[in-house]
Amino acid sequence: MTEGAAPRTHHDDSVRHDGSVRHGDSGGPVVAGLTASAYRVPTDEPGGDATLTWDATTLVLVEVTAAGETGIGYTYGAAATVGIVEDELAAVVVGHDAFAVPAANDRMGRTLRNAGRPGVAAGAVSAVDTALWDLKARLLGMPLVRLLGAARDEVAVYGSGGFTTYDDTRLEEQLRGWTERGIDRVKIKIGESWGRREARDLHRTRLARRVVGDGAELYVDANGGYTRKQAVRVAAATAELGVVWLEEPVSSDDLPGLREVRDAVTADVAAGEYGYDLPYFARMASSGAVDCLQADVTRCGGVTVWLRAAAVAEGLGLHISGHCAPHLHAHVAAAVPNTRHLEWFHDHVRVENMLFHGTLDPAGGTVTPGASGEPGHGLTLNRAAAERHRTG
Repeated sequence: MTEGAAPRTHHDDSVRHDGSVRHGDSGGPVVAGLTASAYRVPTDEPGGDATLTWDATTLVLVEVTAAGETGIGYTYGAAATVGIVEDELAAVVVGHDAFAVPAANDRMGRTLRNAGRPGVAAGAVSAVDTALWDLKARLLGMPLVRLLGAARDEVAVYGSGGFTTYDDTRLEEQLRGWTERGIDRVKIKIGESWGRREARDLHRTRLARRVVGDGAELYVDANGGYTRKQAVRVAAATAELGVVWLEEPVSSDDLPGLREVRDAVTADVAAGEYGYDLPYFARMASSGAVDCLQADVTRCGGVTVWLRAAAVAEGLGLHISGHCAPHLHAHVAAAVPNTRHLEWFHDHVRVENMLFHGTLDPAGGTVTPGASGEPGHGLTLNRAAAERHRTG
């Protein structure tokens, strides 16, 4: 879609000429329309981790309508996601039962067989699926967590950022910002330059421990930047600093390597953020590679697949953690008993507070989804703010 162009709306005759609403097989109204749009928000300062740097974040928004209500979902990724939603997925969602969300998820997955299911396409499915769950909850007039069935009232969060592009002053400022709000779990990036700046990694970890004090849980994320033996060495050094969470010490594609590191370190090893389908999570969880499975509702296939990934983890005695996009994870994370926490990721928190009304407050280190009583996940688009960043 060209910049400034109106989104293409896919619709059918869900409302009859007499004003009554057509219903699907389950008795729910049918999906009447679907649109997608992209928004590119510059970062407040350059961001970076072990293997990547960035200066903007792109959010792709999906809106679905039925019986006068609108549900929204989104993913973080390429603006090309808009075309996949509109050209590949809309035709198998519009005109179908708005209450039968798992059926829609299955149809979308099968539709992408030849186009390719992982990556950008999985983000598209995730955004549509989440929008459909939000729509269903709004049609029923209840918070999403109530529709899913709550397993807990509160969900723990951890402050996440600590980018390798930060100098010591900026890192300290961000860490203090979290702890002063009562968030006593914090994470920084390590593995800088594909593991070639190990001394700086350790310096920044020592600084983080001094800033947050002994009472806070300290996490590190190498984004797959280390070799196996290097990860073990770094983990041994950071164990003295009380680091209890070691995320992607080696590539998440290297399950034997993750297992080797996990067996050698005291910190919990976590991975899974790049899971695009349920078999990925089943392979990772059953391999013994992780202590806590991560899943990203904006990548894995939406709410439908996130719940299934949580069940896979629970069946193997593992916790699950929501990766990034905290406001989309809050309700689904509260609906499963084995949630450990969700990631209060700096860039996404900033974007979500900018583009949406109804965002949550993590003061005290937890969020309480559904407490406001607003239906769905409680987010509504701040259209005036969003239009300033629209790219497609």
